[in-house]
Amino acid sequence: MTLPLLTTHNLTKVYPGVRALDGVDFDLMPGEVHVLFGENGAGKSTLISMLAGANTPSEGKIYLDHHEVTFDSVARAKAHGVFTVFQEFSLIPTLTVAENMFLGQEPRTGLLIDHAEMRRRAQEIFDELGFPISPTAQVSSLSRAQQQMLEISKAFHGDPKVLILDEPTASLTDREVDHLFHFIDRQKAKGVGIIYISHRIQEFKRIADRITVLRDGAKIGTVEMDGTDEAALVEMMTGRAIAEIYPLISTEPGEVVLEVKDLATAGVAPSSLTLRRGEVFGVAGLVGCGKSRFFRAMMGLVPIRSGTVALKGQDITGRPTREIIRAGLYYLSPDRKHEGLDLAKTSDENLALNVVTSGASGKNGPVKRGWIDWRSVRKTVAGIATRVELPDAYRSRRVSQLSGGNQQKVLFGKAFGQEADVYIFDEPTVGVDMGTRAALYLKIKALAETGKAVVVISSDLPEAINLSHRLLIFANGRISAELPRAEASEDTVLKHFFTESEPVQ
Repeated sequence: MTLPLLTTHNLTKVYPGVRALDGVDFDLMPGEVHVLFGENGAGKSTLISMLAGANTPSEGKIYLDHHEVTFDSVARAKAHGVFTVFQEFSLIPTLTVAENMFLGQEPRTGLLIDHAEMRRRAQEIFDELGFPISPTAQVSSLSRAQQQMLEISKAFHGDPKVLILDEPTASLTDREVDHLFHFIDRQKAKGVGIIYISHRIQEFKRIADRITVLRDGAKIGTVEMDGTDEAALVEMMTGRAIAEIYPLISTEPGEVVLEVKDLATAGVAPSSLTLRRGEVFGVAGLVGCGKSRFFRAMMGLVPIRSGTVALKGQDITGRPTREIIRAGLYYLSPDRKHEGLDLAKTSDENLALNVVTSGASGKNGPVKRGWIDWRSVRKTVAGIATRVELPDAYRSRRVSQLSGGNQQKVLFGKAFGQEADVYIFDEPTVGVDMGTRAALYLKIKALAETGKAVVVISSDLPEAINLSHRLLIFANGRISAELPRAEASEDTVLKHFFTESEPVQ
């Protein structure tokens, strides 16, 4: 009989006024992938933080190889063979990729660091994982997806007994996910136990052996992947049945509201699109394909090389970003922590920022003759919080103290701080649980049904397909296809991810 590699008994974590984890019993077998599943705030991160040495239990015990262990630091956990890839990156932007990967464990020749060996070993891992990263690149130059790849790679140059992966595919597209899963299979064959956290429920059939569901800090149950379906898992997670994750968006696209002609920027060839009112327009492609840069250029966030952008017939090409937003084109960044939110401010303060700076004025607006009507601002903010289903208790908290799902609700709420004609949502549900996703999808539906045009740029292919009237596909910096919803099956879309053409410089 095979014994568990890792076990917890009555693991509990109590903060002032909050029981974040409540008496959880959990076990991990050698050579298995055990998924932790639950909504944001369910206790998943609290549990793995104690297994990883980043936090200490209030009660309960942890056993590794049948011996009780106490981890007072991440380094201590690593020394026992427990390696963790956290959802929040721990990279030093001024160092190279290889220096980040081997930080504190640098190969040496005598007293000197062997940089050549460090780069060679880093490249070996990237080649095995299929990640397109240069060991000599500075981390500050990497995209978010590449930083995600680097965090994953850091865990694989050690000798883990237990590997904890927290949302490892949140910023990866299907090809990178395939490489990662093949590598995980090899780790399983070596007897490594893997704890895997993801909100991408479609991944579980490919990778999971067992699934433990947490809700409100308590363990709801553990099930075998074989014989368990998606509907049952969602009901265990949320306590309610979700008949359809993706809502039916029944609007018929109306008049043209956005027209882009031959727009080009670094890494993107001249590309065109037309967007209509009431339309949800999906955009898909591999990491580095140019899909985000195309829209960031439209917003004035990266320089335009050529082409024009017309909003409601008005040329807004090359205008400052603030003017573009005021004209009615809004962009929601995929990086909520660095571009979207002020983590040191409360939820209400973040929501108020766009209300005040949007230029809203007039009889019912918050800005009158240059003066801010704070009573009106507070009323507007309260309405936005209700609209995005942000609990009242979270409105006065710093955003840094909120779960990822509630942070994303605040980010969505900022988009509603001013009226826009076109909303561009770049990776709108990255790191967000299924319950919150369903709520955010309903906001997208509501926008389209009130005549707004919505762009959904997503690395989650089912999301991009199921929400869209049309789907635009990028490959190597070029539009490789535009498909109506009826033709946008996953197999068809994936074929357009790969082209013979050279990447655009």
